[in-house]
Amino acid sequence: MRVVWLLPATTEIVCALGALEDLAGVSYDCDHPPDVRELPRVTRSLLEPEDRSGAGIDRAVREGLAEHGTLYRIDEALLRRLAPDVILSQRLCDVCAPAHGSVTALACELPGRPRVLNLEPTRLDEVFANVRTVAQALERGARGEALVRDLQARVARVREATQDVARRPTCVVLEWLDPPFRSGHWVPELVSLAGGREPLSRLGARSTPVAWEHVVAAAPDVLVIAPCGQSIAASQPDLARLRAQAGWSELPAVQKDHVYVMDGSAYLSRPGPRLVDALEILAGVLHPSRFPQWRPERRPSDMMQRVGAAAPHVRPTA
Repeated sequence: MRVVWLLPATTEIVCALGALEDLAGVSYDCDHPPDVRELPRVTRSLLEPEDRSGAGIDRAVREGLAEHGTLYRIDEALLRRLAPDVILSQRLCDVCAPAHGSVTALACELPGRPRVLNLEPTRLDEVFANVRTVAQALERGARGEALVRDLQARVARVREATQDVARRPTCVVLEWLDPPFRSGHWVPELVSLAGGREPLSRLGARSTPVAWEHVVAAAPDVLVIAPCGQSIAASQPDLARLRAQAGWSELPAVQKDHVYVMDGSAYLSRPGPRLVDALEILAGVLHPSRFPQWRPERRPSDMMQRVGAAAPHVRPTA
């Protein structure tokens, strides 16, 4: 079976199912596990902002969507040569992959009329349902059930360990920094399962801009910074600007030294198996005494870092 995946989360699902050999092509953004980086790229990004700051990327995204309706271009010639049996697409986020409608229309013109699957999860149980869907499409149903059972067991261990917590700390998760975006989709659920409470977000809703004043007013006990699609290193310039904002030093999270930056691209942005890793990361942050094995200081520095309280000098931008 020849399969093409147009978004990173599904590539990670395929590989977790042990079906790397079925992958004929992947998307521009697919980078995990490392073996997929050698596969043909069937999409390319149209996003080439001159200004690589958070504000510059946000502006380029908005302009690109307004002009093209998508941020990606499909390599139609390559897709025809690959002749896939299955193409995996999504309607969840226009920023993450080519528009589902264009993928469906193109599939009708390809040899063999490949099957197009749309995955659109907004919460954890829907992610697990997607794992089963992909497994069935790859004729690996038993492997899919085993993977889901393992992921659910890990979730259950965290849920059971946090059911009787006396106090659930407030935890704001920011999915972009300039402008700030509150978290969405499955993130509030992960915070709740980890024994916390996300005061700015709503389960299943999209991530949306939020005024910095609202973050300050929420007075989070814990602040987790996980910009969508960005590594910790790529987040640093905007993080420095955020730390210079009015009210930063008054945040309880800052005063208690409970501000963390994590790799949003790897752990929160993609609805795949690593969301359970994200749950365990959050559990270790919110309740380190209950989850000593997952304390932040025991995490690799490219997964999570603690942010110092002092705000550095940042030169004002024009």
